[in-house]
Parts: sequence; C-alpha cells; structure tokens
Amino acid sequence: MSQPNTATFDGATIVRWLLFFVVLIALTLIHLLVLFRGLGTPQAMEQAQLGRQVARGEGFQTKVIKPLELHLAENQEGSDVALVGLRDTYHSPLNPLVLGSVFKLVGADQEDSWKIPKKQLIYPLDRVVALVSTVFFMMAIGVTYLLVSRIFDGKIAGFTAALMLLCDLFWQFSQSGLPQMLLLLLFTCGLYFSFRTIENQEEGKSSFVQPLLAALFFSLMVLTHWITAWIFFGFIIFAAIAFRPRGLIALSSLGILFAAVIWPLLRMADITGQPFGSARFVFYNGLSSGSEAAIMRTLDLGSAPLLLDGLLLKILGTTLVQASNLIPFLGGILAAPIFFVALLHPFKRLAIARFRWLIALMWLCAAVGMAIFGINSTDALHPNQIHILFAPVMAAYGLAFLSILWSRLEFANNIPFLRNAHYYAIMALSAAPMMLTLPKNVKMYMHVVDKGGWPQWPPYYPLVLNRGLSGWVGNDPKSPEIVVTDQPWAVAWYADRYALWLPKTMADFTTLDQKATDQGTRLTGILITPASRDAAESSVVSMDNPDFAPLIFDGLTAAVTGPTVTQPGFPIWDKAPRISAIHNRFPNRYPLIGQDMVYYSEGRLRDNEEED
Repeated sequence: MSQPNTATFDGATIVRWLLFFVVLIALTLIHLLVLFRGLGTPQAMEQAQLGRQVARGEGFQTKVIKPLELHLAENQEGSDVALVGLRDTYHSPLNPLVLGSVFKLVGADQEDSWKIPKKQLIYPLDRVVALVSTVFFMMAIGVTYLLVSRIFDGKIAGFTAALMLLCDLFWQFSQSGLPQMLLLLLFTCGLYFSFRTIENQEEGKSSFVQPLLAALFFSLMVLTHWITAWIFFGFIIFAAIAFRPRGLIALSSLGILFAAVIWPLLRMADITGQPFGSARFVFYNGLSSGSEAAIMRTLDLGSAPLLLDGLLLKILGTTLVQASNLIPFLGGILAAPIFFVALLHPFKRLAIARFRWLIALMWLCAAVGMAIFGINSTDALHPNQIHILFAPVMAAYGLAFLSILWSRLEFANNIPFLRNAHYYAIMALSAAPMMLTLPKNVKMYMHVVDKGGWPQWPPYYPLVLNRGLSGWVGNDPKSPEIVVTDQPWAVAWYADRYALWLPKTMADFTTLDQKATDQGTRLTGILITPASRDAAESSVVSMDNPDFAPLIFDGLTAAVTGPTVTQPGFPIWDKAPRISAIHNRFPNRYPLIGQDMVYYSEGRLRDNEEED
C-alpha cells in the first residue's frame, strides 16, 4: 500500500525553506509595521473590547450597548436592566478569551495604558490584535504543510504553503482582527486528525482517539464563530457514514460539541431567554429582507418582523451567488476551485479519495450556512466569510490534479525546467494581487509616515476617540457617562467608554435617555461619523433613520454650504422638529475632523492636556 512521500532535506531544499522564512518574516513586518491601518470592522473591535473586559476580570460585560440586547435582557428579567455592565450575547467566546489573555500579559487591562502617542494615528493595541491573528496564520501554515505532506508529498505541501503565504486575502484577515485565522488553525488541525482517521481505517486499524481529536478542534472552532457549526454538521454527517464503528463516533463527536457549547448557550439563555442570544438575529443579514444593524438598534421587535417567504429559493439563490464568486472567496488562489474538478478523478489511494468527500461535504454545509446567515460578495472581509478556511486544502487537491494532467504531457517530461512549470504558473497568478499592489501601498505609506500612519478613515479615526473623547466623557465607576454614537464599537475600543448604538427612532432614544437617568448615569453626548452617513445611498440611510436623518446629514450639509473664514457652514440638526429635544439636550456642536465627525455635547468640552 502506498504511503505519503516525505521530503528529503538536501541543499536545495534547505535554501528553499530559508527563502520561505525570509519572505514570511519580511511580509509579516511589512503588513504589521508599514501597511497596517488599524482594525476596520465592527466585529473585530467589539471582540477586542470584550477581550479587554475579560482581562480586567469583568467577564463578557460589554461597553457596546445595543438597544435590542438590552430589550431582550429586560424581557427575560421582567424588570429594568442596567445599561452599564450589559452582558454580551452576540459573540462566540473563544477569541475574546484569547485576546483577554494576551491583553493581560501586555498590561492592556489597565485604563489609560497603551494610549496613542500624540504624533501617531494607529492605536498600538490594534497591532497587538493583528499580531495575535498573524501568529495563528503562521501556525496554520505549518499545520497545513504537515497535513498536505501526509496526503500527497512535500512538494505539493511546499507550494500550498507558498500559496498561503502569498495570498493577499489571508494577510487582510490577519490584519483585520477578525477570528478567521484562529478558525483556520483550528479547522486545519481538525482536518489533520480527520485524515489520520481515514488513513487508519484504510489500513484496518482501530481508530477512536483521532476522530474525537478532530471533533474537539471543530468544536473549538464553533466556540470561535457560531457559523462554523455548519462545518461541524458536515463532519458529523461524514462521520456517521464513513467512520467505524458507525454511529458511535458521530454521537461521541456530538457529545464533545455539546460539552463545549453548553456553558455559553446556558449563559445566553439565562440572559435573554434564548440559547442563541442576540446572535440569532444575524438571520436579518441573510434570508430576511431587513438588516441586522436595523434590528439591533430597536427596542421594538415588532417593528422589524423576520420575513422568511420563499425560504428554499432564497437559500438556493444565495448559494449560487457564492458559487459564482468562488475564486475571490477562496482568496484568489486559482488552484483551489480546481478541487471540484478533482472530485471526478479516481485517486489511487483510497484515503485521498475519501477525504476529498469530507471536504466537499463540509464546504457544502458551510455554503448553506453562509446563505442563511448572510455573506456579501462585495465585502472581502465579511465576518461570515468562511470559504477562506477551505482554500489551502482545496488548493492542495487542485495542485495534485494539475500535476497528474501535466505529467501526461510529453514535452513537460522531456524538458527538465518545465516539470514544475504548472506550480510556478499557479503561484505567480495567485500572488499577483498582492505583488502588484504591495509596492504602491508601501509608496503611499512613505507619504504618511511623518503624519503618524494611515488609519481606517473614513469612518474610524482612533486618535480623536482615544485622546479626545476619552477625556470629555467621564468614567467614574459609580456613575460612568454614556456616548450615543453610530460606531459604538469604535468608542468602546478606542475611547474605552460606554457607547450606546444610535437608536432607530426618537421614541427609543427618549426611553433610553430616561433609563440612563433613572440608573444614576446619563447620556452625555452624541457622536456622528461617516459610519452612518456612508453606510448606503442617502435614500436608504434616510429610510433606516427616519428621525435621525437630519442629525446624520448635518455634517455633510455644513460642509457643502461652507465653511469660509467667516461662515462655519449651515448645520441642520437644530432645524428638524422631530429631534428638537436633541438640540435642547445637547446644545454644543463640535466638528472634530472637518464636518465629517461631529460631537454634540451636553456641556462645554474641556481641553485634554495629556502626556505621552
């Protein structure tokens, strides 16, 4: 019976490995020190601030106050729930726990530690988050090499690792702060033990520990992102059919998953009355005609009903949309989609042939999950994008299939330097997106290096929040103040202050304002940024914000009508009768970055004289 080939470490191999690690270190330094622009997604910032709360020993108490989450908690309690100290029921727990451990080690649990230097624009802790993600990416490359070496040989494993290293989307996820790189590591470890199980059964060996180890890693993956439960379902289906003793391994794997998720599910049920907490409203991004953001900002679930008309057609349609955008979803690695052609090839080794069906089944279940919970083909870093997890192993199968076809060409066998030409061609084409944009991005950085970096603006400008807003908003533990904003995740993370997501209606705002006052705290100001103004076309923004549209477009109106030396522009926030209470409640208007970021304050702002 054929066995997986092992690489021979001759001089040429050592040189290739040295070159690989040099490129790895160089790309890591470039992406973390030169190209890094800070975190750029709400989910990443929310998980980061949760991690800091964990490091402080406060558990999963979030500083991001979502009206819906408060509403669910109050319905469960049957009474008012404090805005300050609200418990998160949206995010999976593992990534915040990992970040919390790292933050504790670097001292980030102390308030006012790791503040942005005055002449910098990038938050130092953003780089810590990105570094953690990058380390997981490096570890995933190593495990992928071990896996592919065992399936095929060292050559295909080496080129697969190189494709991962030169894939721009992997680096984007590494810098984003999203948990995809931790997912990639856990998923690859699960695949490794799954393949070991198939190997053992092919050789007639009893195998019980290996599949349970695979189930453990897949369960940890679910604890990192709830949507990966769909991948686990694919594993369970395959285990029930292919792993012996049939049924026992599948049931044992379900037991491991149950043991892993029981605590967070019970916790969320205790808080909201439902085991999936507020995370279940991700449905609104997928099959519903509404939006998750809109439902999270309301105190009235009846105002945004979940419409599931034509459920099966929607699932089919969104799954086909994913298929049509498969190459971008797989990171532009051209060998990865060839995996689906390789499903038709009769691989001689039974373990290789069977393992591909496990991959295909898990991918199909993941695609259905993404169709249900939502994925945007125009957003490369969508938090539900888990196609990228399959890219390395699919690429390995694609390379193996291409190698079989290439070896049948006579000229490729007769001309030595053409024997590996297909590998280099795939690698060059797959690496082109990063290689073509890297010099331009480095050049752009050289123009802003003296200005302190290149933040994710719009809509995020960490310096204003970290050194400005944090000094204007009180943080007395006995009566902390709350900022109302359209980017509460950024305020919670960069300013380390409690932030209420701008409610959908004025009635909800009034209710929440009164709740805060009754609880011994208060809403101290409203921060409006491009996060709401640029979220969609102006007509959609107005429809999603029927009462607060004048506030959202106030800065834009002031900008286009001025300013001049004597005329500051024409703000409109005080002209709309529906929000007249806002003007009376927060009479002081402060443009922070031109008219793009405006803070409406209850009182006069004090100057922040802080030392580095």
